[in-house]
Amino acid sequence: MTITDSFQLAFRTVKSNKLRASITIAIIAFGIMALIGIITAIEAMNQSLKDSFSSMGANAFSIRYQEGNIRFGGRKNVVKTTRRGTEKKSNLNKIIRKEDAEYFKANFNYPSLVSIYRRGGGGIDCSFGNKKTNPVTTIFGGDENYLEVNGFTISQGRNLNSLDINSGRNVCLIGSNTAQKLFGDHPEKSIDQVIRVSGMPYRVIGLLKKKGSSSFLRQDDIVVTSYINASRLNTASTSFLIGIKVNNVLEMDAATSEATSVFRAVRKLQPVDVDNFVIEKSDKVAELFIGFLSSIAGSAGAIGLITLIGAAIGLMNIMLVAVNERTREVGLIKAIGGKSKNVRQQFLFESVIISLLGAFFGIILGIIVGNAFASFLNAGFVIPWNWVFIGIVICSVVGLAAGLYPAIKASRLSPIVALRHE
Repeated sequence: MTITDSFQLAFRTVKSNKLRASITIAIIAFGIMALIGIITAIEAMNQSLKDSFSSMGANAFSIRYQEGNIRFGGRKNVVKTTRRGTEKKSNLNKIIRKEDAEYFKANFNYPSLVSIYRRGGGGIDCSFGNKKTNPVTTIFGGDENYLEVNGFTISQGRNLNSLDINSGRNVCLIGSNTAQKLFGDHPEKSIDQVIRVSGMPYRVIGLLKKKGSSSFLRQDDIVVTSYINASRLNTASTSFLIGIKVNNVLEMDAATSEATSVFRAVRKLQPVDVDNFVIEKSDKVAELFIGFLSSIAGSAGAIGLITLIGAAIGLMNIMLVAVNERTREVGLIKAIGGKSKNVRQQFLFESVIISLLGAFFGIILGIIVGNAFASFLNAGFVIPWNWVFIGIVICSVVGLAAGLYPAIKASRLSPIVALRHE
């Protein structure tokens, strides 16, 4: 009996026991589906995060008066140690004033683009005539460099000019989602129209090109006005922000060092004083999220492996039952010249076939489930090829491990005793 004969016989045996095989395949498939599905969703979220938080680009950074409030459990530390000493809590709460930001912009001579801006508020609705957006819009007040520093492009109309900024008049640029909600299939008609932003009239001077939104950042639900105008809003943030975009990512270290030096002068800090501001690269928040998602991926792997261990135990029990039910068959195989290794091969092939069928269906279901979840995040279609390969290897090992003992037990049966078995 050749290996091919053993494989064909094993495959026919699996087909003839459809119910038993289907239950075992389903158990394995659910374990792989849990593993591949969660990994697929996490990779899709990683992709969405990288796309979302790369809005400023790898060659941009910002100056803030304190670190962002994003955290994943625990409490944020308000005191940290640096090479200059220990920061005081009061130092971390010194906001960046308009005068500070404008002084920095005028005195930062490194070849770069500098933008002054502040957040005007979030969760705001916009309206035009009888049409109204959901309260998901965010207002930002910036200058003439805000759009380029933050990765926005104008598709219609114009940018803010010095007159808009200095006068603080009610003019704005709107994101593509906001324009579509208010003007339907003709967002270009928004130019020179007066919309109401949180009840206040604003003349639209520009339409922003679609940038792509996700559940993490709604980059197309945005209204951009001047930072002077945004300062008048009750919902405006207390501190200004400064964005810097250099020409090349290789210049980032030199630019951040120069920015630190200039802003320390703005703050009037002595050489022994610690920095009471934060320089934050554009991809920092993305790295925090991705690190958090990596821990979830580890948990997903543990869940999948636990499920597969349970499936392996179930598969072993089924194979032991099969050995007991087919004792006469084993005796017949040996009686007509079959060897112990042929019997072992047949039972091992059965176990591996069941396990790999479970992997096949589990991988397909996992990719479908993971990408179905990713579609809610507006992320692209993802196939985690590395984990697909790992899943196949794991299921092969599970099949071999689960079938090894039953195969050895069957191969050791005496042909005479096996043929007399009832």
